Amino acid sequence: METAPSIPSIPLSEQAFASLRRDVLFGEFEPGAKLKIDELQTSYGFSSSPLREALNRLSQEGLVKADERRGFRVAAISRADLADITHMRLLLDVQALRASMQQGDAAWEAGIVAASHLLEKIESQLGDGPALLDDEWSRLHRDFHLSLLAACPSQRQLAMCASLFDQAERYRRFSARHRVIVRNKNKEHRKLMNAVLKRDVDTACMLLSDHIQGTQRNVEAALKRLEAGAA
Repeated sequence: METAPSIPSIPLSEQAFASLRRDVLFGEFEPGAKLKIDELQTSYGFSSSPLREALNRLSQEGLVKADERRGFRVAAISRADLADITHMRLLLDVQALRASMQQGDAAWEAGIVAASHLLEKIESQLGDGPALLDDEWSRLHRDFHLSLLAACPSQRQLAMCASLFDQAERYRRFSARHRVIVRNKNKEHRKLMNAVLKRDVDTACMLLSDHIQGTQRNVEAALKRLEAGAA
C-alpha cells in the first residue's frame, strides 16, 4: 500500500505573521496600540519566538513600529504615512497597469470581468452612511485591483503593488468609518474596468490614479473633521 504524501505544515512564524498582519490591516488593533508579547501569546496561542519574528516582519512593512525599550506598537495613522503609500502606488500601480494592458490576453480579461462581477455584487449592498467594511469586501476588492495588474511581467513589481495595496487597507477602513459624503466606488470600479477592457491606456491610468488618490482625499477630510470636533 502506498503511503499518502505528507503535506508540509505551515511554519508557526508564518501562521503568526498572517494572523497578526490581517488583524493590524483590518483594524482589530487601534493605531498606536501597544502589542505586548504575553497578551498576544494568550490571544493567538503562539509562543514568543514566532510572535517576535512576525512583529519584526510587520515592522519592515511599516505596519508596526519597534522600539527596543518599549517593544512594539501598531503604526499610527498619519497624513505622512498615507501620502507615502499613495505616492508609491501612483508610481508602481499605474505603470504596472500600463504594462498589464499591453501584455494581457483574453484569459486576463476574463479574470477582470469575473472579479468585477463579484465585487459589484457586494458593493451594491453597502449603505450610504459610515460603514464597517468586512473581510469579504476587502478580499474581493483586492482581487479586483490585482486582476487589473496581473498581466504585468514583473513579479517583483506585482509583489510591491500587492504590499502597498494591503498597507492602504487601514486607511480605507478608517475612511469608511468616518465618511460623510459617499464615494460611489462601484461606479469608479466599473469605469476603470471598461477603460481597461477597451485598451484605452491613458484613460485607464488616469482613472486608477484618481481612484488611488480618492482614499487620500477622504482620509484627509475625515481627519480634519475629527480634529475640528476635538478642538
